[in-house]
Amino acid sequence: MFEFTALPPLALYIHLPWCVRKCPYCDFNSHEAKHELPERAYVDALLRDLEESLPRVWGRTIYSVFIGGGTPSLFSPEAIDTLLTGVRARLPVSAGAEITLEANPGTVDEQRFTGFREAGVNRLSVGIQSFSSPLLERIGRIHDGAQSRRAVEAALRAGFDNFNLDLMFGLPGQSVEEALADIATAIGLQPRHISLYQLTLEPNTAFAHTPPVLPDDDACWEMQTRGIALLAQHGYARYEVSAYARAGSTSRHNLNYWTFGDYLGIGAGAHGKITDAHTQTITRVWKRRHPREYLDQPGPAGEKVLTPDDAALEFMMNALRLTGGFTTELFTERTGLPPDWIGAALEAAKIRGMIEWDGYNIRPTAFGMNFLNDLVQLFLIPDHGSTTQREGIR
Repeated sequence: MFEFTALPPLALYIHLPWCVRKCPYCDFNSHEAKHELPERAYVDALLRDLEESLPRVWGRTIYSVFIGGGTPSLFSPEAIDTLLTGVRARLPVSAGAEITLEANPGTVDEQRFTGFREAGVNRLSVGIQSFSSPLLERIGRIHDGAQSRRAVEAALRAGFDNFNLDLMFGLPGQSVEEALADIATAIGLQPRHISLYQLTLEPNTAFAHTPPVLPDDDACWEMQTRGIALLAQHGYARYEVSAYARAGSTSRHNLNYWTFGDYLGIGAGAHGKITDAHTQTITRVWKRRHPREYLDQPGPAGEKVLTPDDAALEFMMNALRLTGGFTTELFTERTGLPPDWIGAALEAAKIRGMIEWDGYNIRPTAFGMNFLNDLVQLFLIPDHGSTTQREGIR
């Protein structure tokens, strides 16, 4: 059913699952580091995991690496160096690859950042969330406002000129003015990239069990709309639902996700997605979630071959997040499916004013972007004759 004429770019995601303390809003696969981190054993497991994945990607080059967590900056620069050296020994990594490491302001200093840079990391993603100490305390972060600023200053002194700052709005008891002050402070630190997203209460988190009082919908809407305007005023263009970048500084790794590129995922709970032109398949692979189980068995825990309906839905779920949209040519290249596979759903979305579509370029409107979940719902039912319900969104 699939007909691939080219393989998409290939990225590598590496999951380091430990953190100092689990944040009450976090639903990621993260675990409190109650004892000394098993750095050497875990890096060895990651590289064994990677070796088992190699037959799926023979001859392909890695164009971006993202080390996420958890709190990857808990690992020593020496461990990160061993890890990245091991990756390069097993896979070709392009000379200009974007290599990102997530960092928590409460776990880093200039010396540590310098070590990460010497290990080959060339981009940071710093989990600031807020510059307000009272707000940070309310959401259970281990750092305060002063540490937020010091972490960015230390990164700059260590030579990092390419970094992202993560910010949240809609925090417990947060005013519109406080949210805008956080954005203004972040802008003043001159990052190339800012991620701005609203706090949501996810299932199976401490906040879901004991919900805090959050700002109402009108206040959150004002935080977002005025925040977007402030970012645009200072040269940060919104290119994805929650991502803002200066010219030439979009996240290559995340853009690969949003355009349905391929990626290997290694580490506890990591997921991967690989296209195979020989078998004309797209396969999702996942690893064991708990670090202890992963250390014992670092290979695949399971896999699923996508159906054409799965692939079409997943492409649209991701690509519709992009403010600049995409082309029908990209849809065909990444899914191996003809554009008419989603033609009826595109027509329905256009009639509802949720997308602009000239038969080739597809772009969500402001209305469609604001009601993205409703827009994606239009692609849940196949429009090519099948009456089978697509699987739910992961």
